[in-house]
Amino acid sequence: MQKKPLTILLAAPRGFCAGVDRAIQTVEESLRRFGAPVYVRHEIVHNRHVVQMLETKGAVFVEELDQVPDRVPIIFSAHGVPKVVTQEAEQRRLSYLDATCPLVSKVHNEAERHFQNGRHIILIGHAGHPEVVGTMGQVPAGWITLVENERQAEALDNLDQTRLAFVTQTTLSVDDAAAIIAVLQRRFPTICGPRKEDICYATTNRQKAVKTIVRQCDALLVIGAPNSSNARRLVEVARSEHCERAMLIQSAEEVDWNMIANVRTLGITASASTPEVLIDALLSEASDRFHVRINEVRVATEAVTFKLPSALESDES
Repeated sequence: MQKKPLTILLAAPRGFCAGVDRAIQTVEESLRRFGAPVYVRHEIVHNRHVVQMLETKGAVFVEELDQVPDRVPIIFSAHGVPKVVTQEAEQRRLSYLDATCPLVSKVHNEAERHFQNGRHIILIGHAGHPEVVGTMGQVPAGWITLVENERQAEALDNLDQTRLAFVTQTTLSVDDAAAIIAVLQRRFPTICGPRKEDICYATTNRQKAVKTIVRQCDALLVIGAPNSSNARRLVEVARSEHCERAMLIQSAEEVDWNMIANVRTLGITASASTPEVLIDALLSEASDRFHVRINEVRVATEAVTFKLPSALESDES
């Protein structure tokens, strides 16, 4: 049977960002330096393929430090941790490496600075996300109020308008965050914001790429984990641009090819924690079923890199 034609618009940038790349390299280099096992608190990034790959090399993933034996290295994930976690590690004299994305650390530093200046902090983010938990844990309880949407921003009350600041989770929808910030700035005209926006360059670029291709697509596939904030935001961005058939998949194995059967133009992108191998596998599966023409649509070129934690920078072995 002759294959149907399928045009794939491949968003660029897509996949790994500099923070994710740094976090994975931190685990791999630690395994090389110290040998297995190396313990990691929380998933190093939100992608099971990456986690399982590192497990095969000797990484052990745990949720809390009480699961970590004495005298073994522990790595903190790219999402960041509350201060009480680093304090516990120091009390137990655990050797730890902090793989927190430097752009998340920037938000931590902003929160700390606002606290030191006596400002109450409004954190725009999603409840329960590890990055939000980590940011809220940078200052004493009661100094941060979490806001998830415009309605909550409108309902804020009993705040000293002269001593307010806001920060944001780095992986939010750019448009949603802007709408919430607009509410805060209207209600609290003197509120102090970041000198440079907190939403990271990779999140912004991947959302911009989706907006660029999605109006030309009959359907869009986002490769990413269901617990990945930036992956879910890509689906939301596509749907906000009236692409109802925007779906989140973890791998090519989850694609409903019957749904794709009558699609002429398919958009494909991947979250900032998705390895390129999963994108390649999806393109290969599509090529097995269709006569595929791939057009890469690039909206930005990323050249950002981050140094590994200082303990791993020099090779002493």
